[in-house]
Amino acid sequence: MTAETLIKLRGLTKTYGKGDAEFKALRGIDLDIGMGEFVAVMGPSGSGKSTLMNLLGCLDTPTAGSYIFQGIPIEGLAKDQRSLIRRHALGFIFQGFNLLARTSALENVELPLLYRGYPRKQRHEMARAALASVGIPEKERNTPAELSGGQQQRVAIARAIVTEPGTLFADEPTGNLDSQTTVEIMDLLCRLNADRGISIIMVTHENEVASYAKRVVRVKDGLIESDVMNPESNPHRH
Repeated sequence: MTAETLIKLRGLTKTYGKGDAEFKALRGIDLDIGMGEFVAVMGPSGSGKSTLMNLLGCLDTPTAGSYIFQGIPIEGLAKDQRSLIRRHALGFIFQGFNLLARTSALENVELPLLYRGYPRKQRHEMARAALASVGIPEKERNTPAELSGGQQQRVAIARAIVTEPGTLFADEPTGNLDSQTTVEIMDLLCRLNADRGISIIMVTHENEVASYAKRVVRVKDGLIESDVMNPESNPHRH
């Protein structure tokens, strides 16, 4: 791989339950992802793609196998060590936006900075810059109820990038959006990938959304079914 390796998985397995209730969600995944890549992970319900994302995002630990993130073996880390990696290296975007309802857009974006103990003035400046970078600087005082779905997802993306993580995990980021807004959000993610070099790993079940990624990994029955570069990636960029 020419790019520096971001993620290296070898023989990754995840088993839930015991005895008759045992379920192998992942059955031995080998995967390399380079720094700065934009990868879509696809697969039917129950294929293991969500389990894979939880492991990659340090939200869960594998049953067996190894996961190396930027040279760090993740599977041996304690829970608080994993949360440090999440806090300092990763950003997360969800289908349901996960915004605080009674809180302004600016305050929602400031949350990760609050956890890190940034002073108030610096939090405001960084959150304003993040909202501007996702195209909604004028919405900083609005609560989620006063924003469209697309605007809410932009706030969520601003919150995910405000700490300047090197890697973004996006779980069905356009699942609740109409087709026009989907195009806008995917263009925004493409721009973050191209202009800032942020690595993006995105779960989606929609081919149209996956077409923006430079690489598509398909998971089926806990195994990687295919892993192909997408020569037609970002077809809607003008």
